[in-house]
Amino acid sequence: MTPPRVRPAPGTIFAIVLGAAVPLAFVGVFFAWPVLAMVGRGFFVDGALDLGGFVEVLARPRTLRLIGLTVGQAALAAVICVLLGLPMAHVLYRLKFRGQRMLRALVILPFVLPTVVVGVAFRTLLRDGGLFGGLGLDGTFTAIMLALVFFNVAVVVRTVGTSWEGLDSRQEEAARVLGAGPARVWFTVTLPRLAPAIVSAASIVFLFCSTAFGVVLVLGGTRFGTIETEIYLLTTQFLDLRGASVLSVTQLVVVVLLLLLAARARGRRTALRRVDAALASRRPRLGDGPAIAVTLVVAVLLALPIVALVLRSLQTSDGWGIGNYLALGTTGSRNALVVTVWVALGNSLTIAVQATLVALVIGLAAALVISRQPRSRGLRRALAGFDGALMLPLGVSAVTVGFGFLITLNQPPFDLRSSPILVPIAQALVALPLVVRTILPVLTGIDGRLRESASVLGAGPGRVLRDVDLAIVARPVLAASGFAFAVALGEFGATSFLSRPDRPTLPVVIFRLIGLPGGDNFGMALAASVVLAAVTVGVIALVERLRVGTMGAF
Repeated sequence: MTPPRVRPAPGTIFAIVLGAAVPLAFVGVFFAWPVLAMVGRGFFVDGALDLGGFVEVLARPRTLRLIGLTVGQAALAAVICVLLGLPMAHVLYRLKFRGQRMLRALVILPFVLPTVVVGVAFRTLLRDGGLFGGLGLDGTFTAIMLALVFFNVAVVVRTVGTSWEGLDSRQEEAARVLGAGPARVWFTVTLPRLAPAIVSAASIVFLFCSTAFGVVLVLGGTRFGTIETEIYLLTTQFLDLRGASVLSVTQLVVVVLLLLLAARARGRRTALRRVDAALASRRPRLGDGPAIAVTLVVAVLLALPIVALVLRSLQTSDGWGIGNYLALGTTGSRNALVVTVWVALGNSLTIAVQATLVALVIGLAAALVISRQPRSRGLRRALAGFDGALMLPLGVSAVTVGFGFLITLNQPPFDLRSSPILVPIAQALVALPLVVRTILPVLTGIDGRLRESASVLGAGPGRVLRDVDLAIVARPVLAASGFAFAVALGEFGATSFLSRPDRPTLPVVIFRLIGLPGGDNFGMALAASVVLAAVTVGVIALVERLRVGTMGAF
């Protein structure tokens, strides 16, 4: 018997309003305000609206070329990631074999590596003397594409795989019994059911690739720039705020459209018939050979840049050794750095902990509110809008946010220019969407009748929250903490703007070492990249131990 629907107590309503107000205030002050201020500086001249800059900037041949290059490389990377990711998702989430968990971890590892580390790894692989140095790919568009695919194929594998692993296979079996071949079963039965997840994954890959910053800056420099790197150059080198604003608005429009597309795809996915993932998986068959071959080849290719990075970090001017790692305790050749790499690593860890705490508190409160299922259509739409607003920092230029911080948070009551909390806040903004996306699917999966039954039995709102929601979501919260920590540890875009010279983070130090002449400094950059990657991998390995099936489902 279904328990009667209980009207929310005043305390519950107050908690929901507070849970929505705090995240909205955080995003409003530390995201919307800086971004709007940055955009406004380009569109308002002497206090009056002037849209002439929009036409002027978009008519520049360089701007059009960069927009075309950004869209083209993001679309191409999304297509390649889907083509490679589908067979891998089948092998890693529909089949059952020994070593599957380790292979999953290897495939997902590149996505969580700091972008600067990925850029350094590919330069090591492709530059003269590297394993593929003879191909002449260093500094080319192909190198950027390879790095983007390396970085994002895990998004397709994870998003499509988690949708595929629990899919009821009886429809495919029925089609085969009726005489349909493997190709017809795939195109008429399996693919339509996976289409929402594929569209969602492709849109997210496009989003990440179109806003790529660290990888493009390290591998392409200014020759193969994107909208993101162009915003960086216009603001830091040419002080062209109008041009940067136009590009930020263009990027924002694309991001909003993609988020709407992804949200629509997620909505269609809930109609799928699902079964226990353990029951849906099976042993590999002969027909799985091509998919297994693709998976193994891609896994080897994914491992190559990391292996090359580690091996190159052990090469010094005197031969093989740990000299590059011993140099991490110094400030580099000709005092290239203000602090040692170990001090920078300590800064990164401290800031990442602070950012994680902020993102977790804000993200958990937001997820608890969004997971509610009000009867009113207007409230449901309001919650959907609230959810979408929290996703915006994922795709808006981190450079825009960082520069917006500097021009808005410079006067009371938010004069934070010299405050050490500025970088943790910026990193928390980047991690916030991932925290919400990790926790929210678990919360929405809780049967609302469970809360109502607890209330009927006399439990107050606080006890219902503690004994039902928080008890069920405890493990995903731990997983989200590790994920947010890893993301904050490797964040480079906004941090490159905001970190103080005497308190740099490790990604900032690595980028500085790459840009300085001298083999010793580059060797230090390689060793520092290995250290940063090792710390990140350790965190993600812990997260994987706490894995929940919906993690990474954007």
